[in-house]
Amino acid sequence: MKIKDIQEEIVDEFSMFDDWMQRYEYIIDLGKNLPLIKDEAKTDNNLIKGCQSKVWLQGEQNDDKVVFTADSDAILTKGIIAILIRTFSNQSPADILAADMDFIDEIGLKEHLSPTRANGLVSMIKNIKMYALAFDAKK
Repeated sequence: MKIKDIQEEIVDEFSMFDDWMQRYEYIIDLGKNLPLIKDEAKTDNNLIKGCQSKVWLQGEQNDDKVVFTADSDAILTKGIIAILIRTFSNQSPADILAADMDFIDEIGLKEHLSPTRANGLVSMIKNIKMYALAFDAKK
């Protein structure tokens, strides 16, 4: 499935909820299905800087796709990274780099996060794009 299609799916899912409490609960539920990073990969190198909570992200190249795993010590943050991994995992580096992030605004996520969590979201996206850039440069 293409990144844009996944993003549209996420926007549709979020539009089903009437208020932000329901959306927060949904985000937390998404975090429960997050493809978890291995414990031995929870290193400082995989720790995302700029997040209020601890968030570890690892990207590996599998053929021409990037596969992400992650974890966080906060349930809401775990859900946020789960949304990003769902969107960008198993995609080509070039597609990740070319993807726009409008769907974040469409679901209203950034505006409903505390400033420190919103900064963390930006850092998560930056790290995902950095993995894609590194794998794209290896070609």
